[in-house]
Amino acid sequence: MSTGPVTGGATVPEALAEPVRRVGPRWVTGVVLVNVGINVAFFAPINILLGLQATAIDAANKEAILSLVTACGAAVSLVANPLSGALSDRTVSRLGRRSPWILGGAILGTAALLLLSGATTIALLLLGWCLVQLGANAAYSTVFAAIPDRVPVEQRGQVGGLAAMGQTLGILGGSVIGFVIFGNIAFGYWLCAAALLLSVVPYLVRSDDPVLPRVEREPWKLGEFLRGFWINPALHPDFGWAWLTRFLMFVGNQLTIVYLLFFLTDVIRHPNPPGGVLVLTGLYAGMVVVTSVIAGRWSDRVGKRRVFVAGSSALIACAALIMAIFPVWTGAIVGAGVLGVGFGAYLAVDFALLTQVLPSAAARGKDLGVINIAAALPQVVAPALALVAVKYLGGYGSMFTLAAVIGLASAVLVYRIKSVP
Repeated sequence: MSTGPVTGGATVPEALAEPVRRVGPRWVTGVVLVNVGINVAFFAPINILLGLQATAIDAANKEAILSLVTACGAAVSLVANPLSGALSDRTVSRLGRRSPWILGGAILGTAALLLLSGATTIALLLLGWCLVQLGANAAYSTVFAAIPDRVPVEQRGQVGGLAAMGQTLGILGGSVIGFVIFGNIAFGYWLCAAALLLSVVPYLVRSDDPVLPRVEREPWKLGEFLRGFWINPALHPDFGWAWLTRFLMFVGNQLTIVYLLFFLTDVIRHPNPPGGVLVLTGLYAGMVVVTSVIAGRWSDRVGKRRVFVAGSSALIACAALIMAIFPVWTGAIVGAGVLGVGFGAYLAVDFALLTQVLPSAAARGKDLGVINIAAALPQVVAPALALVAVKYLGGYGSMFTLAAVIGLASAVLVYRIKSVP
């Protein structure tokens, strides 16, 4: 049985110890590929497939249908993220704490995507998308919990950057699927299902997840388990500020992209909106891939996090302003590039920052699941805000301006975090 360092005369199990050994490229590649598959499963439907299905069901109310479906799916993710993380913290499988949840989540998400491939009613859209969110978020929360389990602090910016690159490649892959299906929605979902299921195989083959000894697992008490999801910001203020700034940042980012297909269709009048989404996503993805790797390594080297998070948040706000001020194809291209630069740096460094404010090594999965609510809740909040802005507050310009204001607030508030430089 693997053990960690000896502290105060007691040997800490490896699963609960602070990692000190750097991880190798094979393990990191497995994490990256899982992120690719999960984000293909998320973003091909969000950016293209669900919108096409909403239009086919009721073109006059397509925005409302898309907002309803994505908001309900995000509501499921609010529960799935912390719950699967908390349950994985208690898992004593010989495969480790995280791998069983990554496998199970991928299987459920794959089945749900196949269900969506034949959905022709709002009810089936809701059911299928909620099940995708349940399965994919179980895999997502646990693969991210594996990073502080295995990666030492001084390597987390680099690994966070590569994980962000995997997310971005998944988003790009989702846009490619939307472009190549030529209206065959079912084929698009089949491709998403294959990508999700196959992406977890390299990680599971050599996950090397530390095993939690059964004697180290706390006795099951439902009340204590449920109370554990409340992390008092008065007792853990840096965790609270990290949660709030991440929430604001993702609200602003989601506002910028949630109606991208409709923005290209109704405002820019692009002759091929799915193709336009592919071009913008490709540019965005290229910028994210470059800046996430550079910013992650740079942050590790200088030992600072907050300045990178604040600067990248401000860049994301600028991208939204560009879209608001210049609602033309050129403005969309410039905005996508700036958004990619900012979001790539943000994803890499903010994740490293978050792992340094977790309250407990024994509950990393649960605590990161609570943090992930800050990224999932905006999928509920942002579509509602976007619908109000577009329908009642002046249109897409108002929506992008609101996104910029929220992003700037996040950039300012990150300096309330005191324990991380």
